[in-house]
Amino acid sequence: MLKKDTLPLGLALGFLSPVLGLAAYYLLRFRLFSVKEFLTLIMMQKSLLSGIVSFCLVANAIVFTIYINKHKDNTAKGIFIATCIYALAALALKWFA
Repeated sequence: MLKKDTLPLGLALGFLSPVLGLAAYYLLRFRLFSVKEFLTLIMMQKSLLSGIVSFCLVANAIVFTIYINKHKDNTAKGIFIATCIYALAALALKWFA
C-alpha cells in the first residue's frame, strides 16, 4: 500500500484516518460510555468537538507525513484534500449546528 501513488488512495486514507483517530480517542477517554452516548455527548457539548477534531486530524497528519517522506505526492495530495474537508465540516458543525 505504501508503494501506490494515487489520488483516490489518498482520499480513502484521508477519510479513514480520522475515523480511526476518533475510535482511539473514544477508547482512551470515553470507554465507559456507549458509542451512542459518546456521539450524543459530542453533539451536545461543542467545546469537546474542537479537541476531538484536533485529535482526529493529528491521525491524518501522521499518515500525510509518511506519504510526503516517501515522495508519494499524489497520495499526500488526497490526504490533504480530505483533511481540509474534515476541518471545514468540523468548523461548520461547530458554528452552525
